[in-house]
Amino acid sequence: MEEKLSFIEGAEQPLAMHPKKFALWLFIVSVVMVFAGMTSAYIVRQGEGNWLEFDLPNVFWYTSGIIILSSISLHLAYLAAKKDNLNNIKLGLLVTVILGIAFLVGQWFSWEALVAEDVYFVGNPSGSFMYVFTGLHGIHLISGVIFLIIVLISALRNKIHSQNLAQLEMCVTYWHFLGGLWLYLFMFLLLNH
Repeated sequence: MEEKLSFIEGAEQPLAMHPKKFALWLFIVSVVMVFAGMTSAYIVRQGEGNWLEFDLPNVFWYTSGIIILSSISLHLAYLAAKKDNLNNIKLGLLVTVILGIAFLVGQWFSWEALVAEDVYFVGNPSGSFMYVFTGLHGIHLISGVIFLIIVLISALRNKIHSQNLAQLEMCVTYWHFLGGLWLYLFMFLLLNH
């Protein structure tokens, strides 16, 4: 009998994950697959010729800096939540929302810069890819800003703290993913343009 008990006590517990976090990770994996497919298609289509050469908008450098700063401010909000510093949680989330909106405005300016170079969505595939990459990322970033606003509202109601981090952790994961995705796209375009 004692042998059976020691065997049962030594049994490993199955890995468990919050169902919403699991769903978020499934969504992130699907987005990665979409962008991996699109960047692969970009390389294949570029190799076929008839590819319009143009300069990447300079605003991409600024939006890249903005997205990095937004990840830092959100991480600081997360660290504040772990220490129950409610004011810094709110401040970090607010700064991240503002930076997220600034990123989107910067993307709009990048489209204006493309139009100024006579690069349009229709016409040459190189322009089409540029608009699809930035537009699809922009749509995901809009969803990220909405998520940030929802978490900010929870923080303003003092519902985000060290004992209630799941919502903030999911937001941090998604926002860092979006930042990493943008940096990947920007580096990809710099190296393959």
